[in-house]
Amino acid sequence: MSATEPSLIAERAGPLARLTMNRPRALNALDQGMIDAFAEAIAEWRDDAGVTAIVLEGAGGRAFCAGGDVRAIRTAAIAGDAATVERFFSSEYAVNQAIADCEKPWISLIDGVCMGGGIGVSIHGSHRVVTEQAMLAMPETAIALFPDVGTSFALPRLPGHLGLWLALTGARLHGADAVHAGLATHFVPRERLDALRAALATGDAGAVARHAEPPPPASFAAHAEAIDACFGAGSIPSILAALEAEPSEWAAAQVKALRHASPTSLFATHELLARGGRQSLPACLATELALTRVVVNHHPDFREGVRAVLVDKDNAPRWTPPRIEDVDPGAIAAMFEGAAA
Repeated sequence: MSATEPSLIAERAGPLARLTMNRPRALNALDQGMIDAFAEAIAEWRDDAGVTAIVLEGAGGRAFCAGGDVRAIRTAAIAGDAATVERFFSSEYAVNQAIADCEKPWISLIDGVCMGGGIGVSIHGSHRVVTEQAMLAMPETAIALFPDVGTSFALPRLPGHLGLWLALTGARLHGADAVHAGLATHFVPRERLDALRAALATGDAGAVARHAEPPPPASFAAHAEAIDACFGAGSIPSILAALEAEPSEWAAAQVKALRHASPTSLFATHELLARGGRQSLPACLATELALTRVVVNHHPDFREGVRAVLVDKDNAPRWTPPRIEDVDPGAIAAMFEGAAA
């Protein structure tokens, strides 16, 4: 993207409206300008009878959207700029809700990396198309955040305990996996994307189904029983114990992921998804927003997690507290009470 190009390109061609996230060097990460542009485009097109479908893509060929610009949020948090933090998350979540409320087909063409905020601008739409090159994940616990952008509503509604597994471990799903899990709706091979784009020019969302094909088998299918048994154990310590009792390389990898994540974030995520399974999307987004105020502005782990993963990139975070065994459930309850205050 050049200095003169917008971070979100909004185009209208007859009945089809197109949005292209245009920060390829940043893997199309959402910044405040892009979020504001999303809101403007949705407001313009949702009541326009001439627009019959909206297509969303990412520029550059590597990523759909790698998430929100959390480095900028960390900088604001360190500076004590709570207003910038509030504006970012509140406006992002408002866009997530606007997509869910959009009565027109919202067609996301996910080819490449799609994480965090990228899930948020796609999961609430009607059509979530993935290719074999798609990679979807919610890796927030690795930076001491939690699955947000309305995924506290979406993830508990996936089959079994898939959603909690994805939320806690940040497990990566490729295109076919995402369809089987319920994060995506259609599988279209990358070589067919141009043909699909051409067919969508008429504004006919039915073109998606005509270009889709059955996805290959899910790579996580072999572990489905273990996922349900272990991640349905009821608490973070119980999940960890169940995984440690499983004699498999897969279980050992899950233990490693949990041990590397922020312990506080794991407990908060478990509670958030438990609540999300009982709440509406607006209620989930409201809870997420309230929790970001506590986690981002007042808990040290978020700043440390972003430092370790995205700033210094030493991948050696120093969590507070450092171990799952050290987390005080009362402190987690206080976080949610503080969020509700």
